[in-house]
Amino acid sequence: MATTSIVAPGRRATRERRSSAAIGRANPLTYLVAILFVAANLAPVLYIVLGGFRTNSQITTSPAGLPAPFELGNYGSVLSSGIFWQQLANSTISAVTTTAGVVMLGLMVSFVLARYRFAGHGALYALFAAGLMFPITVAITPLYLLVKDLGLTNSLAGVILPQIAFALPTTVIILVPFLRAIPDELEEAASIDGASRLGFFFRMVVPLSLPGVVTVGILAFIASWNSYILPLFILNNEGSYTLPLGVQAFSSQYSVDTAKVLAFTSMSMIPALVFFTIFQRRIVGGLTGAVKG
Repeated sequence: MATTSIVAPGRRATRERRSSAAIGRANPLTYLVAILFVAANLAPVLYIVLGGFRTNSQITTSPAGLPAPFELGNYGSVLSSGIFWQQLANSTISAVTTTAGVVMLGLMVSFVLARYRFAGHGALYALFAAGLMFPITVAITPLYLLVKDLGLTNSLAGVILPQIAFALPTTVIILVPFLRAIPDELEEAASIDGASRLGFFFRMVVPLSLPGVVTVGILAFIASWNSYILPLFILNNEGSYTLPLGVQAFSSQYSVDTAKVLAFTSMSMIPALVFFTIFQRRIVGGLTGAVKG
């Protein structure tokens, strides 16, 4: 006859604390490697930001030195430049519009793939999964010809639409597990209460899948903000450039003014860094939920 052992709540809590403490302890070498890894990633960013506060003579004399004294004119020149704000607006419009399109279309496609079975269901899901292995650089030439035939060259629409299309595979792969995890009984109860499929989608599915929606939205925003190859082919006017292209054009125009180039570069990357730093926990939480689902 099988026997069961009863563990007192106090002992169980003690065991859990010991287990969590054992998991929390790490080898000092692990911390050293982590610190070196963080330093290796932060060093270029800090160099660019601090380089904008130096003069060209300081950079020439001591390339790895600190500003002495701090020179605010480089950042002031960039902030007073109308082209910087125009390119910042272009990047913001492109990133926000791309994110909205990716979230809306991806959520609707994922809902169908997660909740319904139909002919070609597996093939359609496999098609989106295969899209993960198809980078935009591979299709840049036919994509440019297609955008040109549609008359969307040198416009943000010609950048936004392809970005939405190429972001959908990642979005679908992340959101489908979230939507599959929603109990069928919840949909049945909503149907009994008179909710239509669209009503169930907007009232129940969207709120319940919010962690995954936030995750794919952040990933789409960052990818659009940092996009370079596609805008390089589509945009040919400096006034329509996004910030990554603006940095390249500014670097070519002021190639002898290294300090001002560093200031422009740091101002271009700070918004994305701040955005990602604020929402990085959302990304981890959303991906964790997708794995569990």
